[in-house]
Amino acid sequence: MPESVIVKVEALAKAYADTRGRVAPPVFENLHFELQRGEVVALIGHSGCGKTTILNILAGLEAPSAGAVFMDGKELAGPSLDRGVVFQGHALMPWRSVLGNVAFAVKSRWPGWSREQVRRHSLQHLEMVGMSAAADKKPHQLSGGMKQRVGIARAFSIAPRMLLLDEPFGALDALTRGSIQDELLRIVRATRQTVFMITHDVDEAILLADRILLMSNGPLARIAEIVEITMPRERTRADMHHDPQYYRIRNHLLDFLVNRSVHYAAAAPAVPLHDPVHPPVVRPGLVEPESPGDAPRPRALRQVVNH
Repeated sequence: MPESVIVKVEALAKAYADTRGRVAPPVFENLHFELQRGEVVALIGHSGCGKTTILNILAGLEAPSAGAVFMDGKELAGPSLDRGVVFQGHALMPWRSVLGNVAFAVKSRWPGWSREQVRRHSLQHLEMVGMSAAADKKPHQLSGGMKQRVGIARAFSIAPRMLLLDEPFGALDALTRGSIQDELLRIVRATRQTVFMITHDVDEAILLADRILLMSNGPLARIAEIVEITMPRERTRADMHHDPQYYRIRNHLLDFLVNRSVHYAAAAPAVPLHDPVHPPVVRPGLVEPESPGDAPRPRALRQVVNH
């Protein structure tokens, strides 16, 4: 595994048995992808394609039916503090304060630390998400957005090798969601954190991700396409829509979700649309001229991934 690759997923599949013990067709099958160090990768697809299951397998909370996940060359087996998870719900312990919730994770990561070391480290990460002033409050005293900030602080506080986000902003109002997205973007850029995230929000994926994995519909879902975000990485929520690439990327993603994902799922059982080990990579934000002298027009540029 190249040094730049932190996670490698090979031939991953998941199937469930019904109440009579009969195994249904896999929710997804034959998934292959990699995560580079410091990269943010988003996974998008319709409900039922197994997005959260994939994240749970990466977190070690669920076992695959086939295939494997390797991190730094070692196969994952169960959860680990090398992977931090921010769930859809905040998952805070209601009897502990904000500081206590973060400190619990920090103490688990570094059991030899003194109480003052744990406290100082925890407060540093609460400050990072703008929550140090609420350190002594209990979760029931916080808004939904504040709880998610604490969850993000807790995940970052253990210095994970990989951060896993399972639609953590989905239940928040638009203003709160945008504010936390900005905070997360700032922290990820500052720490060069490797992130794998699940989202239904196309704009959120374009803002945060370096690459977007597009899943076909389940069952038998697979990675239909990998979209590279070619916009400058310094983009912000306030200005990214001024970049002409933004609309080309957004339209490409929406076209897949509305139209192409359905046709892909219908054709997949009978026709192998591509080699699953090497899903097609597209760069829809770029513009390729028709010919010398012609005005450029948007077109998704395809490239072969070298392995």
